[in-house]
Amino acid sequence: MIHTTVGQLGHFLVILSFVTALVATVAYFLSAIGKRSVAEAVEVEEPQLAYAGEGSFGGKTAKRRPAKPAVAAANEKDDWRTLARWAFYLHGLAVTGVGVCLYWIIYNHYFEYHYAWSHSSRSLPVQYVISCFWEGQEGSFLLWLFWDALVGFVLIRTAGKVWEAPMMAIFALVQAFLASMILGVVFGDTFKVGSSPFLLLTEAMPDAPIFTADPTFVPKDGNGLNPLLQNYWMVIHPPTLFLGFALSLVPFAFCIAGLWRNQPYNWIRPALPWTLFGSLVLGTGIMMGGYWAYETLNFGGYWNWDPVENAVYVPWLVMVASLHTMLIAKRSSTGLKSTIILTITSFLLVLYSTFLTRSGVLGNASVHSFTDLGLSGQLLLYMMVFVVVAIGLAFWKWKHLPTDAEETSVYTKEFWLFMGALVLCLAAFQVIATTSIPVYNKIMESFGKISNLALPADQIAHYTKFQIWFFVVIAVLTGIGQFMWWRRIEGRKWEALMTPLILTLLISAAIIAFSSIKNPVYMVLVVASVFALTANGSILLDVIRGNYRLSGGAVAHMGMALMLIGILYSSGFTKVISLNDSGLLISKQEEFTKNDNKENKENKLLWLNQPEQMGPYQLTFRGQRIEARDVPGYIPRNDIELIEGDKQFNFHGIARTDIVQDGKLYHKKGDTLALYPENTYYAVEYREPSGKIFTLYPRAQVNERMGLLASPDIRHKIDRDMYTFVSSVPDPNAEDKWEKTETYSVAIKDTFFLNDYVAILDDVARTNEVDGIQISATDAAVRAKVRVLSKNGENVLNPAFVIKDRMVAHPAETSDELGVRIQLTQIDPQTGKFTFAVNRTQRDYIVMKAYEKPLVNILWIGTLVVVLGFGISTVRRYREFAKMRGKEAV
Repeated sequence: MIHTTVGQLGHFLVILSFVTALVATVAYFLSAIGKRSVAEAVEVEEPQLAYAGEGSFGGKTAKRRPAKPAVAAANEKDDWRTLARWAFYLHGLAVTGVGVCLYWIIYNHYFEYHYAWSHSSRSLPVQYVISCFWEGQEGSFLLWLFWDALVGFVLIRTAGKVWEAPMMAIFALVQAFLASMILGVVFGDTFKVGSSPFLLLTEAMPDAPIFTADPTFVPKDGNGLNPLLQNYWMVIHPPTLFLGFALSLVPFAFCIAGLWRNQPYNWIRPALPWTLFGSLVLGTGIMMGGYWAYETLNFGGYWNWDPVENAVYVPWLVMVASLHTMLIAKRSSTGLKSTIILTITSFLLVLYSTFLTRSGVLGNASVHSFTDLGLSGQLLLYMMVFVVVAIGLAFWKWKHLPTDAEETSVYTKEFWLFMGALVLCLAAFQVIATTSIPVYNKIMESFGKISNLALPADQIAHYTKFQIWFFVVIAVLTGIGQFMWWRRIEGRKWEALMTPLILTLLISAAIIAFSSIKNPVYMVLVVASVFALTANGSILLDVIRGNYRLSGGAVAHMGMALMLIGILYSSGFTKVISLNDSGLLISKQEEFTKNDNKENKENKLLWLNQPEQMGPYQLTFRGQRIEARDVPGYIPRNDIELIEGDKQFNFHGIARTDIVQDGKLYHKKGDTLALYPENTYYAVEYREPSGKIFTLYPRAQVNERMGLLASPDIRHKIDRDMYTFVSSVPDPNAEDKWEKTETYSVAIKDTFFLNDYVAILDDVARTNEVDGIQISATDAAVRAKVRVLSKNGENVLNPAFVIKDRMVAHPAETSDELGVRIQLTQIDPQTGKFTFAVNRTQRDYIVMKAYEKPLVNILWIGTLVVVLGFGISTVRRYREFAKMRGKEAV
């Protein structure tokens, strides 16, 4: 049965959301330019903003109109505004309905839809089904649309009648472009607007042979979620990131509205709390992505300078820079002009990052990039419209912006805030200039030229060597800037900085000596970070004695300094501890032999149940594990027999033994279990010198499309993390390949060889129990005891020989640890010899790599402190805006 109704409803709601966004745009625009608009009835000027007798624009000082006419005008009925509001509300409801329809399709496994088939499967847990929603381009655009609509609802209620119409006109126009991305309407045979998430498989792949034979064919399962996204951080990281994108639109919309209404200053106060909140959310989303990479990817860190990481990082840097220039805009025309430029740029960079990620221009340069769905031209149009509108309006109004009578002195806080913003922008430019190399190449190709530009071979080293110096300067500027902001340096006297400087030198010297830091660059970074901590800490102590609500800046800067220290130690002093001290090559594959056998030297080969030493730890690989849907923890893979023919869609297995976890019986032998079989976990037991034992479970999936996908497991300690992952494993889904059968005829106590091990037949004795065979009184069964000697001790194999109902059976005994399958095939009473059939296969193993990452927790603590600082500042600035708006209403 094909469920077409929900898809048709969803597609209708997409069209409705697009149309209502256009209606809201036009209605808000007409409201903003209407003769009776509040914008013309009320002119608000903040007297302290005047420069040399100039007010808003054109050299004329704006004057307050009498309160009574202004209120009367404000109460005039505005039909266009009313229409715009209802259109936007309907738009938001339509967007929500689209999301509900798409989630309904995914959750109920309607694999007749291309989106559900491409991104989900029946085996996924519920939380990962949610992640399927935004794995594809259409779903991520829909998530962005939803957040924009929700933010728009808030702005309609809070922005005030002065700003609502011009600002929401910009907001609704952005929504119209975003809605067009999932419109999925085709004009003629070639012109396509958007890509619909509600396409049926038959519509997406009309030429597929299966649909020619059976037009109603519905797959039993989907392709599943990218295994790299099967992490709880991916349930919250993308929504947080797209909320940050949505919030970046708010200051942009206020800025355009301010230029449009000839009020270059007044937009800053309402935009400031939104800029703070947007910086908080977008920064949090970025760090969530870093923690996801740390827990999920196996490059050994949390930031790889991947082009898509950079494309999000750069708008955030510029947004933070615009935040600082907003603080000086009221007192400096340089700050005002910089604020306009940076606020516009931060949003345009969000659009540019969207183009980079989703146009396919990055190709294979990023592990995050989407494939091109044919939307690259539409994305480019989306970006260029706002480039033209924003830059054109700013250029048109630029000559009317006021100019400072005097240059800003180095002894003013405005100078130091501006310098901080400038360095942030330089850091952003360095990153985006290199990241955009694929774009340069595409532009050159479009003109028939060939470009030889290539991204850096070692991108981490390339970006780090520049960014480290930018943030050294930023750390120093945060300390000086805070002292300037709170007027601790007056009369051109710098003595107030002496105490932080002395503390910095003493603390830095101790850290450098204790940590044996010899790299001069690391020394400079330590000194700069400690100075930022001591200077901002000094200011913080003074501020919280008066009013803790003013402490946001100092707290955020201290968090940034902690992050720098955490990055320095966790990245600069990472140590490989899985050293191969056997003197043997683990593998001759290229990934192990390149760079002078680097990976062969830095990986540990672990055979099943054979202890190996790694530093102070004794490691033992205890075998493969899988997850059951209703059993906590992991279950030995050998304890479950997967049901043949069921692996593709239902994922069930039969318990070969009782399934017990922490003393609780979950399933009895023979029960059927629902499984999550896509991922295999490798149990590695660690024994510390004290005798304490713990187990880590690094994960791997052998994926047909992507090869070996390994995810780490991490041992967290207060002062360091032990970061481990598997570098190579046998395919857990492949059937064992047994070599040709060898036979041995031996008597009791004779010695023979099993897979290069010495084996001794100790005994053959009668038994009444054989797995899978019921032994009655008329049957006969014996079991051999074969003792196998290895360097790690003894293994005992017990193959059986059964005569049941005059039929002979000889069930095999298998040892994954030894890579042996043995059967007792014949018994010769005359000679007293027993014949064994033996097959050999590859023993179970893993190749593992482990790092020590010192003080990485300081990075995560610093992140939380930065978030706290931004949160304090956001609340404070919003209260100031709300208080000002209340006074204006009176």
